[in-house]
Amino acid sequence: MVVVAPAEGAGIPEGLDAAALDGAIFAKVGTGIPVSVNGSRAPVSPWPTTIARTRTALRRFAPEVVHVHEPFVPGPSLAALTLGPRPIVATFHRSGADVAYRAFGHILSPCSRRVDAAIAVSEDAAETARACIGQQLGLIAIIPNGVELGRLASIEPWPASGPTVAFVGRHEPRKGLRVLLEAFELLQDSPRLWVMGEGPETERLRNQYGANKRIEWLGRVSDDERAARLAGADVLVAPSLGGESFGVVLLEAMAQGTPVVSTAELGTRSILVPASGALVVPEDRAAFAAAVERILTEPQLREELAQRGRAYARTWSSAVMARRLTELYAALRAAPGAARVAA
Repeated sequence: MVVVAPAEGAGIPEGLDAAALDGAIFAKVGTGIPVSVNGSRAPVSPWPTTIARTRTALRRFAPEVVHVHEPFVPGPSLAALTLGPRPIVATFHRSGADVAYRAFGHILSPCSRRVDAAIAVSEDAAETARACIGQQLGLIAIIPNGVELGRLASIEPWPASGPTVAFVGRHEPRKGLRVLLEAFELLQDSPRLWVMGEGPETERLRNQYGANKRIEWLGRVSDDERAARLAGADVLVAPSLGGESFGVVLLEAMAQGTPVVSTAELGTRSILVPASGALVVPEDRAAFAAAVERILTEPQLREELAQRGRAYARTWSSAVMARRLTELYAALRAAPGAARVAA
């Protein structure tokens, strides 16, 4: 497998035995710049040199299948869609679209004819793709992001000195950390709060709530520490206000037996409705506090949610999702020419 993406130190390996990691070869085709997208910041590399390097990488490695994530984003993705060899698989991640995204999608929609199999990580991401690109994509299959159950099972829970709430995410308005902090002050039993991540709101929120000694501002943490703290917490709170296409951290928490309280927001609703936790109306601080309080004070409920969460997360394992993708790749390779395949 060859991964073509922007990164520091751009360069294309000369052979398939170069720059390998876990069986993948990384072709670094350009540097990215942060762009405001869907209430967050994402790195984009639209430079002509990036496009040229992407084309060179695809020619050099001659892949049997090209899998493009967010195919209409300028840079390696759009270059691979328009210049790469077929068959092409396209995965759509974005949930919700502004005027600019819709306009850009409609302009480039003719390029969707080069998509031989379309995938979205959630039904909401699929709806966004249909709304912005039109019906030319045909059937969009749902293949969610998976979670690494084996790695999570080997993580020891982080020690907690008492009832503990966890938050993981970038500190930006759409993630709703401000809502959680306001709800946290309504809790009666003095739990602790682990705040993981950072972002444009970090300084302001720390200045406002830094006096509360029950709140630990942890900043960026490693993947292993994040997993350990999720396992050690009594509840994960994900107070997102919108723009979420899929909640991987919710599944990671459930895989480790940690109940989740989140919003009835598009990208998380499909995960939590049949699984472990509670859904709350976005920005309803009292409802968040009540849901968290109930989980913290009812051990039997917490254990029931933990068992349901573990069982549910197994159906979202990365191994299951990888198998679905490899079956799709095989079907495309077996199809005559560049025939569309129902993913």
